Order: sequence, then structure tokens, then C-alpha cells
Amino acid sequence: MASTSDTVVTRFAPSPTGFLHIGGARTALFNWLFARHHGGKALLRIEDTDQKRSNQDAIDAIFDGLSWLGLDYDEEPVLQSERAARHAEVAHTLLAHGHAYRCYATTEELEEMRAAQRAAKQPLRYDGRWRDRDPADAPEGAPYVVRLKTPATGETTIEDLVQGPVTVRNEEVDDYILLRADGTPTYMLAVVVDDHDMGVTHIIRGDDHLNNAFRQLPVLRAMDAIEGGWPDPIYAHIPLIHGSDGAKLSKRHGALGVENYRDDMGILPEAMFNYLLRLGWGHGDREEITRDEAIELFDLGGVGKSPSRFDIKKLDNLNGHYIREADDARLAELVAARIGPSANIALLTEAMPVLKTRARSIIELAEGAAFLFATRPLEMTDKAAALLNDESRALLAQISARLAAENDWTIEALEANLKQMAEEQGLGLGKLAQPMRAALTGTTTSPGIFDVLVLLGREEALARIDAQAAPRAAT
Repeated sequence: MASTSDTVVTRFAPSPTGFLHIGGARTALFNWLFARHHGGKALLRIEDTDQKRSNQDAIDAIFDGLSWLGLDYDEEPVLQSERAARHAEVAHTLLAHGHAYRCYATTEELEEMRAAQRAAKQPLRYDGRWRDRDPADAPEGAPYVVRLKTPATGETTIEDLVQGPVTVRNEEVDDYILLRADGTPTYMLAVVVDDHDMGVTHIIRGDDHLNNAFRQLPVLRAMDAIEGGWPDPIYAHIPLIHGSDGAKLSKRHGALGVENYRDDMGILPEAMFNYLLRLGWGHGDREEITRDEAIELFDLGGVGKSPSRFDIKKLDNLNGHYIREADDARLAELVAARIGPSANIALLTEAMPVLKTRARSIIELAEGAAFLFATRPLEMTDKAAALLNDESRALLAQISARLAAENDWTIEALEANLKQMAEEQGLGLGKLAQPMRAALTGTTTSPGIFDVLVLLGREEALARIDAQAAPRAAT
């Protein structure tokens, strides 16, 4: 599973305790792009050691979200929970070589320690009381945890590819637990072992994990001293995403699962891909960047040091761009899935060029297409109903008579016909189009009125106009 030293290997390692949120999706994208840009390998690890909070539905949601974004992986996903024996093996190796030790401190003793530290306004960290103590001092059969013996002096510097050099005094990193009293490994140990065994060369993750790097490096360096072949990875800690107001990203800003953007907001995957790419990374003034261009251009030098701001309006506008660029048949399929059994794929495909010109989401596309499959009598919006007064109903009757005599049911012929009618009556074309739109669609917004007439077809269009027109006088 390990890689050769000259091959870039990245990993995305989510915890399946909920949906694939927007921050996780961006981390996944940056890891994937970095590996693809350098001709390396992108790997996926599911960190499911928290069995109480991890579940298969969440794992499936992660796979589904990554697949929707088009992120593929070069090996089968690794489940961290299946590697507990390997994690424990490393802990015992560290213990056997003096880089870890048994700690017999009781829960009560540790709580007293923390209370004293709080009272003295000191940092809450383990005080090393069993670090150099003889295990024979413990009562026979007493439970213990295994703690890492971290360096007590000096300092550690990380040359982070995003943050630059970051230095921490070693005394600030306490002797944390590697194995719990029941023998199960902790997250901090499992991550280091898995990254090593998977051959990960570059760890690209949120900067909320920056402190973890200083806790994980002592394990790597101790194992390298014991076995060799445990090199430091190269770190890149990406600033987090904030809301448009600069506050920590929350659900009110759009911190939702990827599936919410797809299912509830009608975002296309290429739009989300492009938006996440530009959320904290840039290449000049480029806004729209294709997948192939992203692979060619992406490197960590373009990642900013400041938190990026999530802007839902910008995402919507970008989505509108990709909708206009998208294949009509593909959009028709997506819209049909939202409309239901009444949807006609062929009609939707035909209508798509005029439906997608102003739509910013698949939701808006579906709403805009709904009139095509409405049944008579049409349900009217309040604004549409307000347009249908006695005067406009009389106009509709005249329009119906005029269109019924039209033999060429094309946009050009229908437009010429009604323009001539408007001129004859001294009216602007809008005076005819507004009540027609209400009668034909039940709304006040739609594609061009002549597009609507053609898409509905002669029979249905005339039937809808007649349903709202004033009764014709008997001859």
C-alpha cells in the first residue's frame, strides 16, 4: 500500500458522523487536484473509529457526494476501524523501545490534576506523573493507558506549504494517550499509522488540524528511529471557510451537505466543483475553470492564507453559467426527475434552449418548465389572475380568433401575425403578450411568448387561451 518516494500521494480522510459538508468537499477536491496535477495518487480513508457516531448511511453519503463531484480514487477506500490491530501493534512497538509508557493515573487523580491547573490558570495538560515512574509502583492488575513520551525540550518547526514555517515549543505537547485502558487505539495514533502505511506524502487538510501535526510528528519520528522508513509528510493546512459575514461557517451561511446543494438547491456538479476550487484558491482573475484546466493549473501556491467566504449568490450565478453551457438532453433528464411522470423528455429537450437562458438552478428550470405539463384549468398565480380583467379577456378572444386562422405555427409567423394585430389596434405588443402569458402558463414569467405558443402546440395553446377568453358574441 506504500508508495515510492517520488510519487505524490494524498488522502481525504472524513469521519462518517454526518453528511459530506462543504468544507470537507473542498478538502477532498484540493487533495484530488494536487494528486492529479502531479501525476500522483489520490486515496480515500474513512475514519470510522467512533463507532457510536459512525454509521453506514453517512459512509454512503460521503461516497455519493464524492462521486457526484467526479472525484475518483486510485485504491479501494480504507476503513480505519478495520486496522485497530495494526494501530495497537505500533503502540506496543513504541512501548517496547521506551518511546511510550504505561500510565496508571485514575480518573479521580486526573480530575484533581486538572482542577489544580484550572485554579492556577495553567494550561490543561497531562503532567507526566507516570512518565519516569516504575510500573511496579502501580497496584497489581490496575488498569492503565499507554501514553506517548513526547520530547520535553526544544521546539518543532513545520514548513507548511500554505501557512509557511510554524514553530511550537515541545513542552506545549503533552504525553497524550495512544491506547485506551481497554486496549483500543486513539484517533491521534491511528491517523499517523494509516498515513504511513498508505504511503501518504502530502497531508492537505483544514488549518484546524495544524496543532495535530505537532502531536503526530513525535510518533513518526519515534518509529523512524526504531524502524527507519517513517519520513515526515509534507503539510499544507488550508484556512477554513467562513460565512459571507466573516463569522464561522454555519448552516445559516450554507454549511450543508453536498446532497443538499444537489437535491434541494439544484446545483450542477461542475458548478460546485468550480465554486469549491475558487473558494480559497485562485489563478489570476479566472472565475470559470473546467475540470481539465483545474488539473493543469492547481498547485498549493495559489491557496490563500486567509479564510475564504462562502457566498451562496456567487454559487447561484456560477450555476447559471453552467446551466447555459450544459447539454439540453442532460438538463431535460434532470428536470424530468423533478417534474415526475407527466414530464415529456423530448418536449423538455426542445424547450431547454429557451428555458435555461435565465435559470440559475435545476429547481428554477423545473419551475419554468412546469407550464408545459399543466392541465386545464390552469392554476393561476395572484399576479397572473390580476391581468385577466374584462378588457384583457376580450383581447384574448380576438387573439384566439386570429391565431386559429394561422396556418404556419412557427415563431416567425406567429410573431408577425400578432405584431400586425397590435399595430392595427394601436397597442404595444406587450399589451397582447401579458394576458396571453397568464392564460398560457398561469404565471407572469415565462420564455418568450412565441416560444411558449410553439412549445405548447396549436391545439393546446388555443385551448388555454379560449379557457380564459371572453365568450365570443353569437353571430
